[in-house]
Amino acid sequence: MAQQTMRGMRLGTQSLESERGVNYSARVTHLFQCANDHVSEIVFSADAEIPQTWQCKNCQLQAVQLEDGKRIKLDAAEDKVPRSHWEMLLERRSREELEEILQERLDYIRARRAGGQADL
Repeated sequence: MAQQTMRGMRLGTQSLESERGVNYSARVTHLFQCANDHVSEIVFSADAEIPQTWQCKNCQLQAVQLEDGKRIKLDAAEDKVPRSHWEMLLERRSREELEEILQERLDYIRARRAGGQADL
């Protein structure tokens, strides 16, 4: 039996699917301008929520969206400030409850010290 070589195409580099009958979703183009006056053209889906800022492709600064050739006014978004442990405790318990728990714990520690036992 003669050995035949396998012939084919370059796998992974070409697709056998055609673009016939493919319906692309609607697209819109928006312009963004950074502080260095670089203008980036970004394509979004028509039903996507458009961000007010985008990272500049040239200098990596934050670029602001342009409408009618002018920068839009950015919404004053509140910066999320991390909550402290104390603030999270106050969400779960009242100050009186916390004072009571503290006093119970202090009494327990003082009793252990008076008995000659080590602190935990």
